[in-house]
Amino acid sequence: MKAADLREKSVDDLNELQKTLARDVFQNRLKNFTNRLDDTSMMRKTKRDLARVVTLLRERDMGIVRAPAAAKSGSTSETTPKAAKPAKKKAAPKAEVKSAAPEAKPEKVAKKKSAKKGEAK
Repeated sequence: MKAADLREKSVDDLNELQKTLARDVFQNRLKNFTNRLDDTSMMRKTKRDLARVVTLLRERDMGIVRAPAAAKSGSTSETTPKAAKPAKKKAAPKAEVKSAAPEAKPEKVAKKKSAKKGEAK
């Protein structure tokens, strides 16, 4: 489902769709667990559709109104100028690395092997 299609629906329809999608998410998880789900991508698609519906319901509760998407055309650069990109910040200078020689590691002391059960010391 596309968000543009969902925006045309009423709040009651969206609430009904939310319940349906929540049930479908549960059913898909159950079927996947029991190896009866043929298309595992349905799990992701259903979760995303549910998230879209929940987002639209939340937007309507908060009173956020989205403008409809502009029609796509090849000459959009002529009608709407693009905003200039801000200049990139220069990275902070790195801290100086100590050039001291690495500390000498103590040599490992070879452990004495214990005698095997059958051998005498």
